[in-house]
Amino acid sequence: MSDIRTEAKVPGAREAGRGDSSGDGGGRTQIADGVVAKIAGMAAREIGGVHAMGGGTARAVGAVRDAVTGGGTDRGSVSRGVSVEVGEHQAAVDIDLVVEYGAAIQDLAASVRRNVATAVERMTGLEVTEINIRVDDIHLPDDDQDDDSDDSGPRVR
Repeated sequence: MSDIRTEAKVPGAREAGRGDSSGDGGGRTQIADGVVAKIAGMAAREIGGVHAMGGGTARAVGAVRDAVTGGGTDRGSVSRGVSVEVGEHQAAVDIDLVVEYGAAIQDLAASVRRNVATAVERMTGLEVTEINIRVDDIHLPDDDQDDDSDDSGPRVR
């Protein structure tokens, strides 16, 4: 017996006639900016070396919002640090990152670009024209230890 796998191909938006009435159903498909931002945010977070996303202000506001709403599973947190411009057939993405100390920033940025472009193009059929990455901060290993020591009580007895 041969072990041959066939995978059904899901047509991309370009193949299915995005934006025109060709194809089976006729009509138009519109993809909101927020959808593309969430896809880009999830794809960027998949890359090792990305600690967090968003500038200092966005992270601070997000932390307050998460504390008020009861957790980090807030819908807005997925797209925090991501802004997009979506046209009929193309999208441009801007991403703000906080990088783990020790990560090679140029390699990390290239990996993020590749993963985001692949995810957005595969899921939406939009051509990604550019992905601009801004590294806002670097996360140091000591940053987590300082936060923990404040909660442990007095240092001196």
